[in-house]
Amino acid sequence: MTQLALFDLDHTLLPCDSDYEWGQFLVRMGVVDGSDYATKNERFYQDYKDGKLDIDEFLRFALKPLSQHSREQLKEWHDAFMKEVIHGQLRQKAIDLVKHHQDAGDLCCVITATNSFVTRPIVESFGIEHLIATEPVTISDHPLATFTGEVLGIPNFREGKILNLHNWLSSKQLSLDTLARSYFYSDSMNDLPLLEKVSHPVATNPDDRLRSEAQKRHWPILELFA
Repeated sequence: MTQLALFDLDHTLLPCDSDYEWGQFLVRMGVVDGSDYATKNERFYQDYKDGKLDIDEFLRFALKPLSQHSREQLKEWHDAFMKEVIHGQLRQKAIDLVKHHQDAGDLCCVITATNSFVTRPIVESFGIEHLIATEPVTISDHPLATFTGEVLGIPNFREGKILNLHNWLSSKQLSLDTLARSYFYSDSMNDLPLLEKVSHPVATNPDDRLRSEAQKRHWPILELFA
């Protein structure tokens, strides 16, 4: 029977937050209004860590720059982002964790609230094919189509991860109930709804609230970046 390994991305496989770092990168590149954008980026990041993020407000903020530039220009910036920021954040322990599940023949997927434009190249760096992320709307289905700044479907955040996961599994004629095992690695209390749904939740580099919850529930705690 199929086994599923789900990985959150930011602070789970990466020791940083790719959404936040992309925003800071845009500030450094002069793409956005530096002081105002950086201040808002910091606020949203803190709200996320505090468990009080307004995901709709944040996505309007985060996706707006994507709608203001061509895909060619965005790709050029993202290539530089990968080289300057992300490549130095890839850790062997995280790569080995993914490979462990791949070698076992498990179906591996990153499931993240960060949008797919930012995350897909990062996920590919881990050799993972499947990604469930917040999806930006494009004007057409062409890969180079312009972003609109809106979200396609349900943001992949908190309970939204469960719905989007169910839809993705259904497209493969699978469900959590019929899988032999389902693992989910996450650092964040925001992911508690999905951690409760899988058969093998693993608190990975957990924030203080998730660490406390994992200890109470006797969930394994994994430190990849200690």
